[in-house]
Amino acid sequence: MLLGATVLMLVVHLLPTPAPLERNGELIALTADGKTCLAILLFAVTLWVSEAMPFPATSLLVLVLIPAFGITDFASTVNAGFGSPLIVFFIGVLFLSTGFTRSGLGTRMVLHVLRLAGTRTDRVLLGFLTVGALLSMWITDMAVAAVMLPLGVGVLKDAGLKPLESNFGRALMISCAYGPLIGGIGTPAGTAANLIAISYLEEIAGLSISFGQWMLLGVPAAVLMVPVGWRLLLWLFPPEIDALAYERAEIDAQLAGLGPLAPVERKTVTIFGLTILAWLITPWLAELTGGRVDPPIQAVALLGGVTLFLPGIRVLTWKEAHEGMDWGGVMLIVAGLSLGLMVFETGAARWLAQVLLGNLILVPSLLRPFVIVIAVALLHLLFSSNTVTGSLIMPILLALALDLGLDAWTIAAPAAFTSTLAFILVTESPTNVLPYSAGYFSIRDMAKVGIWMTLGAAVCVTVSVTVVGLFTG
Repeated sequence: MLLGATVLMLVVHLLPTPAPLERNGELIALTADGKTCLAILLFAVTLWVSEAMPFPATSLLVLVLIPAFGITDFASTVNAGFGSPLIVFFIGVLFLSTGFTRSGLGTRMVLHVLRLAGTRTDRVLLGFLTVGALLSMWITDMAVAAVMLPLGVGVLKDAGLKPLESNFGRALMISCAYGPLIGGIGTPAGTAANLIAISYLEEIAGLSISFGQWMLLGVPAAVLMVPVGWRLLLWLFPPEIDALAYERAEIDAQLAGLGPLAPVERKTVTIFGLTILAWLITPWLAELTGGRVDPPIQAVALLGGVTLFLPGIRVLTWKEAHEGMDWGGVMLIVAGLSLGLMVFETGAARWLAQVLLGNLILVPSLLRPFVIVIAVALLHLLFSSNTVTGSLIMPILLALALDLGLDAWTIAAPAAFTSTLAFILVTESPTNVLPYSAGYFSIRDMAKVGIWMTLGAAVCVTVSVTVVGLFTG
């Protein structure tokens, strides 16, 4: 597959440049450098889709190929990725996420939700979706799935429900993926794809999106998706039992076994709360002080993450952080940003946007978010990674928005959200693979509900973008 990808890249690189496109009397040309960027992009996508090499290794190889073809020098290529403040933000969020899961706060929260939900299977399912979504707004979706999985399996085993033989088992395990995926769109901290969107909006469109501005669109969309996912799972996988056999006393006993909040949990929840508060009030502080106090959200995230290591606090050791960190994800973002910016700066994104989505201006504005969600969801089936999908689609859509005079944020937001919403295939996201590994549902089961869930998500995102747009536009 590596040989095939290399041949494909060289063939596209050596092809003559196509004739310019004409749009409204303006010629949009694909330059030689732009064509070479698309050749490198095809090389990377082929390896990403085939998984012939690990995602991060393919990404780092891209950093070598861009200067090797003379598109720009190596220092500029590396600086476009490693020099982005997004990397600092992501590292800080990963530190916070690792501290949260290792402290045991996630397990405690899920047990409290089960205690409130009771024994009715429909309420337990809603509880899992809700807590997964709430947690994933603040820590990475894969970490949330890792917290939810053992608790869900425990509930099913206590009920005597066997893998692939229980509708409730299918629904509950799929909810362990869907909850985190849904919540991931709520805030910039939810997933790496959100951070990529923010970075591209600033780099390409010159638009700075605050934590609160993101939440204005992300949270309503996520809130709408939770009941949609709940009803779809109950409809397609009606539980064979109305209630679970466990008693509330059993949950109380497990919570009693955990005892009161341990010192490490208290420290973690305090740092987490202060970091979230700082993210939300930063724009207000900047306005109040005339810009004298205006810490970027990247600095806030890194400060919150590093605080976990301070003497006297010591929530994490470096070894624990290293083991719990997704360093491969960091490398994936670095290379994705570098390639995406090169595709934009050479004009290739603008040309490709006109080829693929040039007629988006003909779609009524109220329906554009729906069309974008469906288009990006179809691309997501190929790329098997939230970060890869976001890195590839965002420069293309932003180039189109600038060309057509459309609002960059309302075009970018649906695409960014959908980069995270990998509902159909198990292989679309590691967040799906974890619950799938428990064996309670098949790939076909997830695809069956995922197609409907993607359509439902498109409606939810459209409602959020259009309704919020009416009040903020």
